[in-house]
Amino acid sequence: MNNYGIDIWGDDNFIIEKDKVLLNYENKPSLISLVNEIREQDYKGPLLLRFPHLINKQINKLYTLFDNAINEYEYKGKFNAVFPLKVNQLPNFLHPLIKAGEKFSYGLEAGSKAELFLAMTYNKIGAPITVNGFKDKEMIHIAFLAKKMGHNITLIIEGLNELKTIIEVEKETNLVSPNVGLRLRLFNQGGGAWAKSGGIDSKFGLSSTEILEAFDMLKEHNLIHNLTMIHFHIGSALNSIQPLKKALKESGHIYAELINLGAINLRAINIGGGLNVEYSAYKRTAQYNFQEFANDVVFTLKNISRQKGVEEPDIFTESGRFISASSTVLITPVLELFSADYGKKALRLKDDNPPLIKELIDLYEDINSKTALEFMHDSIDHLESLLKLFDLGYIDLVDRSNAEVLTQLIIKKAISLLEVDDYDELKRIENKIQEKYLLNFSIFQSLPDYWGINQEFPIMPLTHLDKKPTRSASLWDITCDSDGEIAFDSEKPLYLHDVDLEKEEYFLGFFNVGAYQDILGMRHNLFSHPTEINIVFKNEKVICEKILESQKIIDILEDIDYDTNEIINILKNRLDKDMYKILDKYLNENSYLKTTGN
Repeated sequence: MNNYGIDIWGDDNFIIEKDKVLLNYENKPSLISLVNEIREQDYKGPLLLRFPHLINKQINKLYTLFDNAINEYEYKGKFNAVFPLKVNQLPNFLHPLIKAGEKFSYGLEAGSKAELFLAMTYNKIGAPITVNGFKDKEMIHIAFLAKKMGHNITLIIEGLNELKTIIEVEKETNLVSPNVGLRLRLFNQGGGAWAKSGGIDSKFGLSSTEILEAFDMLKEHNLIHNLTMIHFHIGSALNSIQPLKKALKESGHIYAELINLGAINLRAINIGGGLNVEYSAYKRTAQYNFQEFANDVVFTLKNISRQKGVEEPDIFTESGRFISASSTVLITPVLELFSADYGKKALRLKDDNPPLIKELIDLYEDINSKTALEFMHDSIDHLESLLKLFDLGYIDLVDRSNAEVLTQLIIKKAISLLEVDDYDELKRIENKIQEKYLLNFSIFQSLPDYWGINQEFPIMPLTHLDKKPTRSASLWDITCDSDGEIAFDSEKPLYLHDVDLEKEEYFLGFFNVGAYQDILGMRHNLFSHPTEINIVFKNEKVICEKILESQKIIDILEDIDYDTNEIINILKNRLDKDMYKILDKYLNENSYLKTTGN
């Protein structure tokens, strides 16, 4: 049985039982049973299943990790966290997150005006709001109004001009200023895809000289008491903890220096994000466990505080990916298989076939486990010879077709007789034997990080898990773009099952897609978001609630600023009434394909 790396990335959220993937929670429903229930309600195309209990699990885990470390080291500072809204702002995700975090006063981080309005509206009064990113006067004024509403809000300064604007707004409005934080441009940086978030050449943060200038400005305008936090971020999903420890030491020294200069209310260090998420199905990427991460943060800051003779700071984190990734699964049906393997029914054998075709027939009929590897090599050699004969005009198109079909039949039979992973030679030829699985989704819409930064995501079928997968698989989406493919990679091979789609449906799940994918998804070919559903548990029953159907075609067109009334009127004028009724029905359905296994 192939477990598709679920022991690496699954975190006990999902398990395999017999032939199915199960949600490892309460009555442990299978994912395929959830899919079938939703499809019975006539929701077709790809589905996005959200699991609010996994959001709750991750928030609890985050606070428990740091509480454990604080208790172990008798740390005097407190721990709190905010969720970066940029990671996932959608209501079906955000509302359960806010509810799950209430008991901890878990807050929100905003990086734009729109996100700040969300935080002001839904964040619990008293729970922290931090505002990162570049800000204009209007955004800063909004933050002042959030403070007026009673929010515990901190403006993280990215540049000195923002601090000048805070001073201006305070004077012009006579409103009480929000707390102020300084983002540090540290020398140390992380690694991996997001390493450029930190380092001396980072887009964000203040240099040492600018930090001192900011301190002087705050002191000069009687706002030094508003300086409550320093902030840094050296990268998302850190594989190693060593860069973080270096950044903690650097920021810890800056924290102590500012207090010694007279920052009387400076009390917190915000370490940004960094907790790893396992996306690989092949090997673990993190060189630490989560408790080690929390312990190192607490221990390092405690040591620096003791050395410098200052109070141990409160610790803030913004680990949005850690909180959100596991909570969402994308599920898509396989629509069609594109393969050179057409089965025996595709053969068009003649009464008298060329000698090499006859030899291929003999290889197919006589192959067994002892001869499988040898016969497979022979069939490939024969195919190459027959293709040359075709180019020279010695065999016809029917012979060529028979050669291709017979060779694929032999390879397929050889795979079934051999242990795939035991043969390097078999791996060498896998590019010749791939099955192309056409999936009813858009990579650009649902997995934009795969397309944009080659981000891995765990992939596995929802069923057939009691059978050995024998097909080296490439996955095609339904966009008319050659980039809409997850190609077979012999270093990280994906094997799927040989299925007859005329007799059964076959679904694939893409896991850990809850961070960034929803909001970064683009409407390439005007495919909108999949139908999304929150899966909740009430009174030991599974409830599919807050179903948000994939957008209708007419609504997509309106969203990109077409005059839909004009479109409707033109189409009406060009068709008779009965024909337009048919067209109108299609306009009010989603863009995804309606075919076998839709």
